[in-house]
Amino acid sequence: MLPTRLSETGLFTRAGGASTSDRVRAYQPAFALWSDGTSKRRWIELPPSTQIDTSDPDDWRFPLGTRFYKEFARDGHRIETRVLFKWGPADGDWSAAAYVWLEDQSDAIIAPDGARDVDAGGYDVPSAAECDACHGGRRSYVLGFSALQLGASDGASPSLQAREQAGEPSTAPGVPGPSSDQTERRALGYLHANCGHCHNARRPRRAGPRCYDPERTLDLSLPLAALERPGSAPVYASAVPEWITPGDPDRSRLFELMARRGARLHMPPLASERIDAEGVALIAAWIKGIGGSRPR
Repeated sequence: MLPTRLSETGLFTRAGGASTSDRVRAYQPAFALWSDGTSKRRWIELPPSTQIDTSDPDDWRFPLGTRFYKEFARDGHRIETRVLFKWGPADGDWSAAAYVWLEDQSDAIIAPDGARDVDAGGYDVPSAAECDACHGGRRSYVLGFSALQLGASDGASPSLQAREQAGEPSTAPGVPGPSSDQTERRALGYLHANCGHCHNARRPRRAGPRCYDPERTLDLSLPLAALERPGSAPVYASAVPEWITPGDPDRSRLFELMARRGARLHMPPLASERIDAEGVALIAAWIKGIGGSRPR
């Protein structure tokens, strides 16, 4: 269903490196997933004469034939490019796979089983099965491309171009400007991007073992509506005080899992072997600012 070489997908040509299709558009999410310090580039490709269904702002639905690409690089050296392909009409009808770049950077080869220690930093490429562990946590299957993630755009940004391509007007509500508490806004966005795809109350029910909360009680997602009233974000009702001790990050289970790596359980459990020092500091500052009762 997916070709053997990345150059065969149309994302770029082996000769010049540019996209072979004018339908491939770059975008940048407002809140990014931590990926062990790698730099990332992202693209979406929609089939001709199609449009994204944006009727649900928190779970967009994508037309048959949609492709997403995400490239991971370290020190200017491309490591892998992940591809999502919408092959059928049902919500879960997606194929996912990673392409590992050749040493000469001329092309990337599909790796359905993933790859371990592909660079000097011990970087691991996930298998196709592991992709489903995170993407399967949202009805849309797509992470990082939504009304919330494509907000905070100006007229020249790729994110706005992608929003217009999705059928959203340029004046559609997105991430608002400076609020009374930027630390809170950034922290809620960080949890949404790094944890909310698994830990959310709307997660589709699925058969078989899963690495995330099976009861769907812990909700770290950030609905678009909560941007105007951050205190209504579900994290306050679902995680305080069991997972987050107001004012005390060191006594907060959520913070403890984020701030460690190793043989013991850590979060996120997949595709992360390095601690995000900036992200940990952000969540610590946010927890310290939470009062004894959740904001309203």
